[in-house]
Amino acid sequence: MNERPTSDRVVAPDRASLAIGSLLAFLLLAPLFGLVVSARPSDLWAALASPSVWSALEISLVTTCLTALLTLVLGTPLAWSLARSEYRAAPAIELVLRLPIVLPPSVAGVALLLAFGRRGPFAGWLYPEGTTLAFTGLAVVLAQTFVAAPLYVQGAVAAFRRIDARVLLVARSLGASPTRLLLRVAMPMLAPALIAAIAMCWARALGEFGATLLFAGNMEGRTQTLPLAIYTAFESDLAVARATSIVLVLVALVVLVVVRVLERRSEAHA
Repeated sequence: MNERPTSDRVVAPDRASLAIGSLLAFLLLAPLFGLVVSARPSDLWAALASPSVWSALEISLVTTCLTALLTLVLGTPLAWSLARSEYRAAPAIELVLRLPIVLPPSVAGVALLLAFGRRGPFAGWLYPEGTTLAFTGLAVVLAQTFVAAPLYVQGAVAAFRRIDARVLLVARSLGASPTRLLLRVAMPMLAPALIAAIAMCWARALGEFGATLLFAGNMEGRTQTLPLAIYTAFESDLAVARATSIVLVLVALVVLVVVRVLERRSEAHA
């Protein structure tokens, strides 16, 4: 009996497609290759020995973890509401919430500064004593949340929409409240997909630069994250900037591998 051709063999790319696609692949991978091969082990040790790098690393880890936690607590109910909502305005709201993903970082920083600065429209409510969130550690978290949270919400909405409605109906018929339905049914079922989404959110927050620079500033030991430390080191010590960049690339690679594993696990349970 002849073996039936698989779909992969039927749609296998031709050489022309591979050649053309390889040009873009080269454009995307060449800068990373150049970054890695130009570094020396001594550069990495120099970066790790720099107090400013450790300070920036600590600030980045603290703020990004707070951003991920805030996004998870607030973004999960929002994504659940958007995924299950039957209101006509829901698609429009979902579209607007994706705007920070495509906004230039400089626009995001200016928008945050004008909205939550001392002269912003919410100043009288937020700062009755004349203080301000701008140029503080909380401003770093707010900037990271603004640019990174939509990634989680988008991924969570897509995941929640994959749930079989019959499962939810059965749970409701057994007396599960809407909150219990989310916490005890939907979230455990979609745990790999939600973890993958929050991992992407965390990685985006870790790499945030422009909005943080404009809204929180670049003060060493207070608001200087790793991307800002790279920007500062680039002006005085290229070796430290290069080594710190490699650290961020490695972290991003690990996150992508984890996300890919979780996505496959989610697809297997779908």
